[in-house]
Amino acid sequence: MIYGPSVTYDGGGAVEQARTALAERIAQQRRGVGDPRALVGEMRRSVLLVPTAGGGLWSARSGGVRWICGFTDEAALARFALLHASGDQPMDYAALLGARIVDEVVPSLDEPAGLAVDIATEDGSMFFPPVVGIVPDAAAVDFGEAKEGRSHGR
Repeated sequence: MIYGPSVTYDGGGAVEQARTALAERIAQQRRGVGDPRALVGEMRRSVLLVPTAGGGLWSARSGGVRWICGFTDEAALARFALLHASGDQPMDYAALLGARIVDEVVPSLDEPAGLAVDIATEDGSMFFPPVVGIVPDAAAVDFGEAKEGRSHGR
């Protein structure tokens, strides 16, 4: 695992950076013009910044799913840190490929888990749920349904 430096945000806002390819694909998808397969592919190729806490990756539970929270760049991470960091305490993070998160981390959690990207970015977040085509079949909550659907009519 590659760890990033501790960063402290003073509340003055982060310097906006050029959008990453993943952030751009998310924006396209949210406008209804993107290709979902291309979005998943870009997520898998992208390095995401994942906050760490207590020796593990920061996550949140919602709707019966544990969401690993990843960010496309330091500006997106800064928006999150302003809401979730403890005052002037630094926020450590790991830099991980999206593919590693969904292929290795998610299955290791032994519970339904997915990837939430840029959750503190208004109109810029995207959730990659634990379904076939995003996570390995063994970790997908819909694996049995997808398997049955593929066998019909053949």
